[in-house]
Amino acid sequence: MITEWYRNKGYDFTITTSTAYDHKWIPNRNIFQSISDVVDELFSNFLSRPNVQQPILTQYCDGKNVSCPNWMSQWGSKSLGDQGYSAIEIIHNYYGDSMYINETEEISGIPSSWPGTNLELGSSGEKVRQMQSQLNVISNSYPLIPKIAVDGIFGPNTENAVKIFQKVFGLAQDGIVGFKTWYKISEIFVGVSRIAELV
Repeated sequence: MITEWYRNKGYDFTITTSTAYDHKWIPNRNIFQSISDVVDELFSNFLSRPNVQQPILTQYCDGKNVSCPNWMSQWGSKSLGDQGYSAIEIIHNYYGDSMYINETEEISGIPSSWPGTNLELGSSGEKVRQMQSQLNVISNSYPLIPKIAVDGIFGPNTENAVKIFQKVFGLAQDGIVGFKTWYKISEIFVGVSRIAELV
């Protein structure tokens, strides 16, 4: 999250190291895989209120070591989850019923957002065609991935190319283009395309 906290104090930067104002990523820091998986699934979602254009910053604290009245707390949220509350019900508990979960139409740096449903054997359409085209571009730099017809039909050859892509990039080799595989294809496609532009 980026806020205007320090800009308002006269500084020329917006990123802090305090979760009271934003979040910090530390390279090579240990992570919890379960949290990483959830972030990968949810990072295109954000909180909104009716007639508010920008995402809503929901501040929180742990609720054990630090008390923060009127803020969401990590352990309080866990307790509500243990009681069967859904994510939106937890949000409503802290921020009121007018808050809702919105989803981005486009993620910066990604050619096109995930279609919302898995692409797999038997799927067809423009999203399949786009994914096939991106895999072919990627195969120029990763020749283990076979070239496939860009016909918008997810057949056995496309499934095989997806499985090989997943193997090369350490994903579950199920041949299905779900959320993680879609964005990994997009990430690698953007990377190899930019490399090609520089040559």
